[in-house]
Amino acid sequence: MNNLSFDIEKGSVFGVLGPNGSGKTTTLGIILSVISANSGTYSWFGEPPSKESRKRIGAILEHPIFYPYLSAERNLQIICDIKGASYSEIKGVLEKVGLLGRKDSKFSTYSYGMKQRLAIASALLGKPEVLIFDEPTNGLDPKGIHEIRELIIKIAKGGTTIILASHLLDEVQKTCSHVLVLKNGKKLFEGKVDKVLTSSPLLEIASNDIPVLKKALSGFDGVIGVKEEEGLLLAKLNENVSAFEINKYCIEKGIVLTRLSLRKKSLEKKFLELLSESE
Repeated sequence: MNNLSFDIEKGSVFGVLGPNGSGKTTTLGIILSVISANSGTYSWFGEPPSKESRKRIGAILEHPIFYPYLSAERNLQIICDIKGASYSEIKGVLEKVGLLGRKDSKFSTYSYGMKQRLAIASALLGKPEVLIFDEPTNGLDPKGIHEIRELIIKIAKGGTTIILASHLLDEVQKTCSHVLVLKNGKKLFEGKVDKVLTSSPLLEIASNDIPVLKKALSGFDGVIGVKEEEGLLLAKLNENVSAFEINKYCIEKGIVLTRLSLRKKSLEKKFLELLSESE
């Protein structure tokens, strides 16, 4: 890692995003004390890492691994023994991940999506304050991806802080509140996903007379640039200018708008821009 530094807010869903080989798994391994760092420090809950702080964290770093010939319930009982958690938690976590009806089924009979959900159930044992997932939807079909994504959102709404490493832009955009973008162990960006999506806002504007509208917008101080695209105009605005002001300005010019909407920047576009700038 290259002088990597970041903070995670309590209750957030923090995405660690980057192409394969960017250092996502290594970063998670270091903060879980699975991998030793050559230099630098980190803390959990405002304190140096310890066995006690580790008990407050649940994690899934690899593919789900359980005893194939044992039932889901028995596998979770073994996890409880390891964590020092109560067997009474098992029913609740199985219910949360939608596997209570299959608690007596052998792990070997589970689909890959069910195995992944059982792994999440095991991570929930001990009532951790933080959950860490490394590529949780890898190898899943679209239905399985949707199920895991919805489950993560559901868990987060309960107040659990989640750290999610992924190379899938759509997954991070739909699931995470914050994002850290990595490339070759170097931080390219850190911030709220909403901030990425609303940065450098573009307004889609149209009227019955595009040339007249384009000329009018070019004379407005709050518009940085205007370009035509498929029968409408894309206006890049100064950060202090609102759509309301644009509409008011056009009305004063005698122009009736037939379209006025904010086009959000996609996380994919921002991600590609960051990668390109770092080369």
